[in-house]
Amino acid sequence: MYRYDEFDDKFVRERVAQFRGQVQRRLDGLLTEEEFKPLRLMNGLYLQLHAYMIRVAIPYGVLSARQMRALANIADRFDRGYGHFTTRQNIQFNWPKLVDVPDLLDALADVEMHAIQTSGNCIRNITSDPLAGVAADEIEDPRPTAELLRQWSSLHPEFSYLPRKFKIAVTGSSTDRAAVYFHDVGLRIVRSDSGTVGYQVIVGGGQGRTPVIGVILREFLPKGELLGYLEALMRVYNLHGRRDNKYKARIKILVKALGVDAFRSQVDAAYAAAPRHSGEFERAELARITTHFEMPKLSVFDDEHRAGPATGVLDVRFQRWSNHNTSAHKVDGYCAVTVTLKRIGGEPGDASSSAMRTLATMADEYSQSELRVTHEQNIVLPYVAECRLYALWRELQSAGLGDGNHGLITDIIACPGLDYCALATARAIPVAQAIATRFAEPQEQEDIGSLSVKISGCINACGHHHVGHIGILGLEKAGQEYYQITLGGDATETAAIGERAGPGFSATEIVPAIERVVGQYRQQRNRDESFLETYRRVGIKPFKESLYATDT
Repeated sequence: MYRYDEFDDKFVRERVAQFRGQVQRRLDGLLTEEEFKPLRLMNGLYLQLHAYMIRVAIPYGVLSARQMRALANIADRFDRGYGHFTTRQNIQFNWPKLVDVPDLLDALADVEMHAIQTSGNCIRNITSDPLAGVAADEIEDPRPTAELLRQWSSLHPEFSYLPRKFKIAVTGSSTDRAAVYFHDVGLRIVRSDSGTVGYQVIVGGGQGRTPVIGVILREFLPKGELLGYLEALMRVYNLHGRRDNKYKARIKILVKALGVDAFRSQVDAAYAAAPRHSGEFERAELARITTHFEMPKLSVFDDEHRAGPATGVLDVRFQRWSNHNTSAHKVDGYCAVTVTLKRIGGEPGDASSSAMRTLATMADEYSQSELRVTHEQNIVLPYVAECRLYALWRELQSAGLGDGNHGLITDIIACPGLDYCALATARAIPVAQAIATRFAEPQEQEDIGSLSVKISGCINACGHHHVGHIGILGLEKAGQEYYQITLGGDATETAAIGERAGPGFSATEIVPAIERVVGQYRQQRNRDESFLETYRRVGIKPFKESLYATDT
């Protein structure tokens, strides 16, 4: 993984010292909250419903065991003993005291972490595939490109005050695990007909109150041209993006207003007008960064040991976990393991300091001291030998982290909702807990199969409900919470925005409504057909009929 150089360290330390002075002036009453707001937002500090919240950047989701332990210590020292992993591969702490924030940031700097550009109208944390570098279906590791973009975008003088926040995702696989079609810019590493590796550029995707599937702006962009082309794209957006209405300020609105062809023409013109360079520096810098992401030296196992220990064969719980929570690896005899942070009755994405320390220990013992945060609010151990899976699972089980529900109906994605967020209009966490409890029986989860449920507590869609196979949007009506259901969303390479089923349901009605949706799927499905496959075959009509059927 990438390690800070001297510049990185100095940059972060100086920023902490600067913010320490700003915090002190706020505490002394020399800055009003309005004056302090833009300063704290540039350092990832929000004022939420009950307290301040700080969002910590985890570039492209990669963490070392040492960093995870530091996050656990921060949770104990500055919060209430836990952290919340987000759908953008970051972590949030919901209860820091303002006076403690500079010390919290210093503790992050000690392990090469920060909270810069996790808020504000700037280029946010670059996200990527949580299986980057190990996925068996990968063309090329996207992490070096993501790191190149992180360095380029950090305090970029032109793009620190954009019309609105800006999000970039990178994937190196034909299977999209980074939701590139739902970002302001999505980059897919692709191979041309001649075998040359470059980038497909997707623009104008997003969720929120106006969900849009991104469109292809450039089919193939050669390496060495990425930063120049993105600068041209950002200049067009910075020039024309709405600044009078934040709800119409995202690049997706601009692309739609101009049309993709006109937008492309403006980007091409800006690119042609910029000072040209050969791309040598960019390619050299990418090559330098790539050396930080070389595959670690992994042990080689013979056929006798490769399949794993016989002691796990008859353990049904282990087999279920192994089937759902492991992914194919590019190195024979290894796999990537997903540890779900979705215990029945728990809060999706939350991890206690104890759980974080356990994960750090498991990373040291089983995964080359490395972890990944996923868009599904889970954790990946990317370098696990297959012959050690059972031993790992036993330890995870002992710590309450061994549930084999990855990708199943209880692996629910949810935002903090009205329990924490000042923008929320309804609770999301209790709905997630109620649905997970209803479908807690492992055999029923297994029978239902692959099914993503995603819940947002307001139209800002931080829970990504638009792309859930079943999406739930919490709203407020006449002082009461109610929940709209969308069906058929998909964040992968077959991207789709969920279709609204109809009127919303009250908090007491939402679980029975989900039961009816699942029941209709089980009635309609063909053998071995997933929920999404069934939905695409039969359409929304039978689901609506089931949802809104009335007794006669």
